Amino acid sequence: MLIDRKLSRLLVVDLQEKLMPAIHDGDNLVNNCRWLIQVASSMDVPVLASEQYPKGLGPTIEPIRTLLKDNAFMEKQYFSCLSDDGCRNRLLDKHYPQVVIIGTEAHVCVMQTALEMQAAGIQVFIVEDCIASREPNNKHLAIERMRQAGIILVSREMVAFEWLRKANTHVFRHINRTFIA
Repeated sequence: MLIDRKLSRLLVVDLQEKLMPAIHDGDNLVNNCRWLIQVASSMDVPVLASEQYPKGLGPTIEPIRTLLKDNAFMEKQYFSCLSDDGCRNRLLDKHYPQVVIIGTEAHVCVMQTALEMQAAGIQVFIVEDCIASREPNNKHLAIERMRQAGIILVSREMVAFEWLRKANTHVFRHINRTFIA
């Protein structure tokens, strides 16, 4: 199955101030996530962002926060977004049967959210170059576990080109000129 921009949303998981300094290759992760968020916004793909206990971990980092609408943010206490009622109510929307997930930590909040969303009947796509953990091995193990569970692993460019579907359109030229070329 392909990712359809009219049927999917981008979920940004816990890219927060006090967590990011500990994330392996965090600068690269932030750059990749910013790129995909900008592509999503350019194509009117809805973007939501979770914040795990922001009183302790701080808000979403500024380079990401500035790209998102004020109503995009969801505070949570559970590791999985779907276990938290406030997030769950926003994420279980029959108009969006697909979710593209990016963020941290791959082996905790990203994986638990992905597994629960898949169990709820949502098609889940994990953007491998837009997830990370403090330890690279934990990311690797999370990827293997999600793959074994049937969750689809993709790259940020795969997502962008599936959302685009077609060359020689105004949107393609804008995305290609602004983010790809």
